[in-house]
Amino acid sequence: MSATPVTDKQTEVAGIEKEMAGVNLEGANVQTPIGVKELSPLKPPFLNPIESSKPPPAPELTEEQQTKYEALLETVKSWTDIPAKDSKGGPITDSERLWLTRECLCRYLRATKWSATEAPKRLLGTLTWRREYGVSDLTGDNLSIENETGKQFILGYDNEGRPCHYLNPGRQNTEPSPQQVQHLVFMLERCIDLMIPGQFTLALLINFKSSKSKSNTAPGIGQAREVLNILQTHYPERLGRALIINIPWMVNGFFKLITPFIDPLTKEKLKFNDDMKQHVPPQQLWAEFEGELAFEYDHATYWPALLKMCEQRQKDVLERWVQAGKHIGESEVYLKGGNSPSIGAATSEKVSSNGHAAEPKTPGALSEVSGGEVSGKAA
Repeated sequence: MSATPVTDKQTEVAGIEKEMAGVNLEGANVQTPIGVKELSPLKPPFLNPIESSKPPPAPELTEEQQTKYEALLETVKSWTDIPAKDSKGGPITDSERLWLTRECLCRYLRATKWSATEAPKRLLGTLTWRREYGVSDLTGDNLSIENETGKQFILGYDNEGRPCHYLNPGRQNTEPSPQQVQHLVFMLERCIDLMIPGQFTLALLINFKSSKSKSNTAPGIGQAREVLNILQTHYPERLGRALIINIPWMVNGFFKLITPFIDPLTKEKLKFNDDMKQHVPPQQLWAEFEGELAFEYDHATYWPALLKMCEQRQKDVLERWVQAGKHIGESEVYLKGGNSPSIGAATSEKVSSNGHAAEPKTPGALSEVSGGEVSGKAA
């Protein structure tokens, strides 16, 4: 029997996968997620929000905003090289072209108050930073030690379908180092992998509860400023809300010290000692935040399951992007498996009956996205 031939699309996907942020998962034993209320504590992560947790409709762009978006798109399409230090500069890669989605461009436009000059500078600056920082080189194997105690984990979704990223400073198990910040960046990237169609932000849940080994749970000022700079500069519009509990006086003082470095929009998203059940469905809220979800972090179970789940999401996104024609400015809703056409499909639908193509436009002329419902496929 002859072997099944490898298609050009499969070859393209395999090639781009080598460029993308990798997750080394050979031999990972992935357990099927179970119901949230069990006799024994839940250990693996689970895939989807409850039915009622849905993203709000995306705001429509004004005509002026749409014009600025289209101008930025044309600028980005013209980029051939990404500048970077230490011989990391060079031709733009397919994984970087994939990263430059329609929603990504809109995030940077909003972050720069729709500045036609600042938005492309910020975008290019982030592409340079991602290369120099080595975002694609951060792997689950290299950073596994940082998460052995469960000081960070992603579990459940809030009322608007945001993945919940828990931070537990009291479980700190390593000394301050650049690797701690790399670990946070790695987990932010995994949150993005797990976002559902139509939702582009995450929920940060921070529990400053102390432990026997860690009484002062506040990070150092220098590290906090570095993290804030990364979040505000290179992950704009990604924080949907931050829910913070168990704030001792030392941590309260820490927040007062870093407040000048937090931009006003981010400050509005911070909620201190709120009723967390108002923000996250009780059945998907960890019991330590007064929820109903009995969750016990077990590194040997959770870590490989999370990584395998994210690896599959990355592959699904990549395959959709290649199949749709590898466009810069592709719809994230389409890439995540939602009810939005790809740029290629939206353009082909405009071909007139006489065989001449209409002037191509981005999907949803005045809308940032054209839908947020989840399809049957994993997003």
